[in-house]
Amino acid sequence: MKQNILSAIRLTLVCAVFFSGIYTLFIFGIAQAAPNHGKGEIISSEKSNEASHISPKTSYYYANIGQKFDRDEYFWSRPSAVDYNATGAGGSNKGPSNPDYLKTVQERIDHFMKHNPGIQKSEIPSDLVTASGGGLDPNISVQAAKVQAKRIANIRKIDENKIQELITSHTEQPLLGVFGTEKINVLKFNLALDGLQ
Repeated sequence: MKQNILSAIRLTLVCAVFFSGIYTLFIFGIAQAAPNHGKGEIISSEKSNEASHISPKTSYYYANIGQKFDRDEYFWSRPSAVDYNATGAGGSNKGPSNPDYLKTVQERIDHFMKHNPGIQKSEIPSDLVTASGGGLDPNISVQAAKVQAKRIANIRKIDENKIQELITSHTEQPLLGVFGTEKINVLKFNLALDGLQ
């Protein structure tokens, strides 16, 4: 019994030193080698001297945290089950057959179709009507951007071809060409959209 207790104490101390010290310093070192020293990607707005429709109180933004865009002149974000609250990130934990979940998704579909006349239900990508697991997804699919292009072009009085070119230029490819899918960062995209003439 004494031998088991001593072994358990030694293992506890080794794990405490490794996971609280060595491992933590290793991860911290990797973060310091990353862009912006692990603090995330910060974007400064060119509208720092005037109010921005995207965020009237600040002139900088965090690109890797999903933010709410629901005005018709902007590309909409992926829905969030936590209302884009970074302190309480998470999903709804409702299964795909849950009546409340299905009602919420249907409401999102109806809302999207109301603001995008001429779009068929089958054309709406799932990422525009379902929330991500973390609730803070900063990206949308390329199809989610394309299906909103006509609305944006009409409201902003911009040639739709310019919007399509912007979609192409802001499409991020999968990591190493294999991991993930093509995506568009909504914040960067909407800031670029504000810069279109």
